[in-house]
Amino acid sequence: MTTHPATLGRFFEDYVVGDVYQHPMGRTITDTDNAWITCLSMNTNQNHFNEHLARTNPITDGKVIVNSGLTIALVLGLSVIDMSQNAVANLQFTDVKLQHPVYVGDTIYAESICTDLRQSKSRPYAGIVSMVTRGVNQDGEVVISWKRSVMVATRESGIGQNYFPEVNAPSLTELTAAAQTEDARS
Repeated sequence: MTTHPATLGRFFEDYVVGDVYQHPMGRTITDTDNAWITCLSMNTNQNHFNEHLARTNPITDGKVIVNSGLTIALVLGLSVIDMSQNAVANLQFTDVKLQHPVYVGDTIYAESICTDLRQSKSRPYAGIVSMVTRGVNQDGEVVISWKRSVMVATRESGIGQNYFPEVNAPSLTELTAAAQTEDARS
């Protein structure tokens, strides 16, 4: 039997320039999500929480618009599993473009393309992964995009690996074998 260690995401050597990652999860935005981030970030623009006032906004067809900080955070989060799960540092975000309004009830997905790779000159245990990421809604409309660079650990570094604690009990293999022996006796 094989034990699969607690490892998640990609390491520097797993990336290939030109590869596209369609990140596996989508997330539907709720009114609570929008209200919380708006309050937490102290954003006082009423277009994010005042339905009466938002009815006068010609850009949003009179609907409350989702706080763009939430859109950024959500698309970034959706991309982590593929692009920066084993990052040790975010290095740069550029060219952020909010291309289409996001509303409560929209489901957001994200995809990224690896645009450049280079070994870190100052950190031998990591490399720099550059990418373009975009978020799309359920209708396939691009709602946001940006360029990003992160420092990602190499597999050889051991970072992000072997952190599962040693269990102070018999292994699952031993417990299963013992249970099967007990069942066979019954």
